[in-house]
Amino acid sequence: MSECHKYVIERDFNGAGNLTPSELHDMAEKSCNVLRDMGPDINWIESYVTDDKFYCVYLAPDAETIREHAEKGGFPVTSIAEVKRMVDPTTADDSIH
Repeated sequence: MSECHKYVIERDFNGAGNLTPSELHDMAEKSCNVLRDMGPDINWIESYVTDDKFYCVYLAPDAETIREHAEKGGFPVTSIAEVKRMVDPTTADDSIH
C-alpha cells in the first residue's frame, strides 16, 4: 500500500439533502464497488451530506487517485483539499503548551 494522505472532497450535488435512503445506499454501493476494483490504495472514511453538497473524507496517495475514483464512479468533484492538520476542542487544552 502506498503512503496515504487524508483528503476532503467537496462535491456539488443539487438536492443532495433530499436523497432517499435508497438513493444514498445505491451511491454508496457504487462507490464501494469502484474502490474495491481500484485496490487498497484508496479508502473512503465518511461523507457528510448537506442541502446541495457532499463533503467526503478519503485516504489516498494523491489527489489524482481521488479524481480517478470520481471518474470511474461518475461522482462530481468540485474541489479536493489535502488535510494538513486536525483541530478539535482538545486543541484548546492548556496542558499541551
